[in-house]
Amino acid sequence: MSEENVRIANKVSVVSIVGNVLLAIFKLVAGILANSAAMISDAIHSASDVFSTFIVMIGVKLASKEADSEHPYGHERMECVAAIVLSVILLITGGAIGLAAFRKITGGAYTDIKTPGVLALAAAIASIVLKEAMYWYTRHYAKKIDSTALMASAWDHRSDAFSSIGALIGIAAARMGYPVADPIASLIIFAFIVRAGISIFRDAMDKMVDHACDAETEKKMYECAENIPGVQSIDLLQTRIFGDKIYVDIEIGVDGTLTLTEAHEIAERVHDEIEEKFEKVKHIMVHTNPA
Repeated sequence: MSEENVRIANKVSVVSIVGNVLLAIFKLVAGILANSAAMISDAIHSASDVFSTFIVMIGVKLASKEADSEHPYGHERMECVAAIVLSVILLITGGAIGLAAFRKITGGAYTDIKTPGVLALAAAIASIVLKEAMYWYTRHYAKKIDSTALMASAWDHRSDAFSSIGALIGIAAARMGYPVADPIASLIIFAFIVRAGISIFRDAMDKMVDHACDAETEKKMYECAENIPGVQSIDLLQTRIFGDKIYVDIEIGVDGTLTLTEAHEIAERVHDEIEEKFEKVKHIMVHTNPA
């Protein structure tokens, strides 16, 4: 990752931290004053996002380091490590919220649950608007610099917006005479947080274990190599995702009577063409076979 992309990622992360700190404080105060367990749960979620954003910043910084003798393939996978840590934080946070909500629901003493005040409704609406705006803002820059960790942070914002919708519905229902709706809303928040955490974890793990890139991209690479003069066949094409980059191994068939220099020139054209047309390709190894 270039220095400019690191700068962009850090700027977005700082905006996220400031937004989440202010939002967490507002939701916590609103939850306490308005007697809303759902809003307090939502505040905890926003507070956990602050720590998650620091993890993203560290991951982006480490991933931007140049290759060295001990890490000749670079450090791109550190972004995936950051995304995995973020997903674990989400799962732990969601689990704590879900457990507390489940105990309240199964406790049976619904008359002891206080009716949330109108301030909790206002906090839920503010959270939905702000977190959705933060999702689109972070998503825009995550796509711009192709950052796995930043995209995970964007979906964290989206999960918070969805959880606030659940809180809004639960608080409204509780104020209409159904007090158990407030802890049920916390349970809905738990479901959204866990879903986001699992999604982020699966995506990061795919990139950690040399998962192949999508079939459409491989097809385009195949056609690109096939159309280069001198290439008579494509005997093998394999890809693997390394962080946010792609490594390619390809075997091409060429005229067996060509000199080594001539065969090498064809292989070089395949190498250069694929690296030029596919920006995510960091390295490509081309092997020639006699057709």
